[in-house]
Amino acid sequence: MLDTTENAVTSALTRARATLAGELPGRADAPLPGSPRERRIVDTFARAFEAGDVEAIVALLTDDAWLTMPPLPLEYQGLDAIRTFLDSVVMRDGRRYVLYPSRANGQPAFGYYVRDPRTPVLHAHGVLVLTLSGDRIGALTRFSDTALLARFGFPRTLRP
Repeated sequence: MLDTTENAVTSALTRARATLAGELPGRADAPLPGSPRERRIVDTFARAFEAGDVEAIVALLTDDAWLTMPPLPLEYQGLDAIRTFLDSVVMRDGRRYVLYPSRANGQPAFGYYVRDPRTPVLHAHGVLVLTLSGDRIGALTRFSDTALLARFGFPRTLRP
C-alpha cells in the first residue's frame, strides 16, 4: 500500500520514537494510568492545590516544568516562574479551589472550582491537566474556558 519495505518502516519508526523521546523527556517513565504511583502523585497535588500550598505544589514539579494556558500565549517555565504565577495569580488573596478528578488524553486532569467565600456555591474555573514525568509533574496545562468543563461532565457551579 505504501510501496515501502518492512525494514524502511521499522527504521522510520525507530527514528520517530527517538525524536519524540528527545522532545518529551521523562514521559517514558511516567506512571501507568490509574496505577498506585500515579494516584499518589495526583492525590498529593490535589491536596496541595486545594490547601493553597504553593511550595508543596512546586515541590512536585520537575526543575524544567512548564505551566501553559492555551489558547492564551502565556507560558511559564521553571520553578521560580511557576511559583510566582501561582502566588500572584492563582492563589492570590487567599483564593481556594476544589478539584474534581478526570482524565484528558490519557493524563490526569481536574475540573477545578473556586470557592465563593460569601456562599456555599463553587464556581467553575476551568480544567487543569497534569503531564507526569517519573514521580514528578513536568507540565501543568490550565484551560480557563469554563465551557470545556461540560465536555468532561462537570457543571458550571456546584454545591459541595
